[in-house]
Amino acid sequence: MVDLNFFKGKRVLLTGHTGFKGSWMSVVLANAGAEVIGYSSCSKTETRLFDLCGIKDQITHIKGDVRDLDHLLAVFAEHQPQIVIHMAAQPIVRDSYKDPVGTYSTNVMGTVNVCEAVRQTPSVRSFLNVTTDKVYQNNEWEWGYRENEPLDGYDPYSNSKSCSELVTHSYQRSFFAESGVAVSTARAGNVIGGGDFARDRIIPDCVRAAVAGRSIVVRNPFSTRPYQHVLEPVFAYLMIAAKQYEDPSFAGYYNVGPDDRDCYQTGQLVDVFVKEWGEGLSWVNEYDGGPHEANFLKLDCSKLKNTFGWAPRWDLAEAVAKTVEWSKAWAAGRDVRAVMNEQIRTYVEGC
Repeated sequence: MVDLNFFKGKRVLLTGHTGFKGSWMSVVLANAGAEVIGYSSCSKTETRLFDLCGIKDQITHIKGDVRDLDHLLAVFAEHQPQIVIHMAAQPIVRDSYKDPVGTYSTNVMGTVNVCEAVRQTPSVRSFLNVTTDKVYQNNEWEWGYRENEPLDGYDPYSNSKSCSELVTHSYQRSFFAESGVAVSTARAGNVIGGGDFARDRIIPDCVRAAVAGRSIVVRNPFSTRPYQHVLEPVFAYLMIAAKQYEDPSFAGYYNVGPDDRDCYQTGQLVDVFVKEWGEGLSWVNEYDGGPHEANFLKLDCSKLKNTFGWAPRWDLAEAVAKTVEWSKAWAAGRDVRAVMNEQIRTYVEGC
């Protein structure tokens, strides 16, 4: 577990800070006293947790596209970050089929540009690139993928994140090993939690249906995924960034996922959500035969556990309960930032 006091006064540049995970990360860092420099394209096509939680006034909020190298270099030069966490991405599998060029340009060239900005900024000591569990060549086998397995995502999103990994590896070997920048990548499984409003994600679909008082539509109830509360990877990312800042020998490639017991079929996950939400909520199976997505995907997180003594804190039932708690507070017009702060406090105390 990371000591959040480490981040007090540290300059942390976070790309993708207006996204779901980025917003939770921004709140955790701001609460810890970090000087957060957020860099995001700020595309606003839907309700955003970033706006709801009121974090904008507590950080340096910069609108920018990671594909714009000149602007990115100028921001790095002005703010001289010590830690960089790269989370900006086009993150939706189905959207990657609709716009593969945009997906690759954001996820691959965006990573190239962030790596280049890190290379040209002497103040940076720790750099973490957040990718996904979907980077692996998926053979649909029943055991978890390890960090030394081949990378080769199938769809444009997954493949572009595999490329993002390879870009980072190349920069690490070509430049960062000599410059003293500690570099890691983190491959996380599916995350759930309050404030995710993305399209084509099962828990946001559940929340939208529950609030509207209609049945949840499930496209593929038999796909198996590792699910974890958003605070699990957020704190794991911070732990990696802090540990390698202090000791570069910790730099590497890490899977971040739940224990095997929290690898659920989508239908089972929805069952847990329906029970937690109550109010007569139900769901229906309406498989739509959409584009290819993996049916079975699981991570082996032994390396993260053995290296840092890390372990997931909240099982799926607790993760869903926290998600429902936040979502009902939002639907009722209550203070969602207070809910976030309390959930963060509870998570930290449990560690």
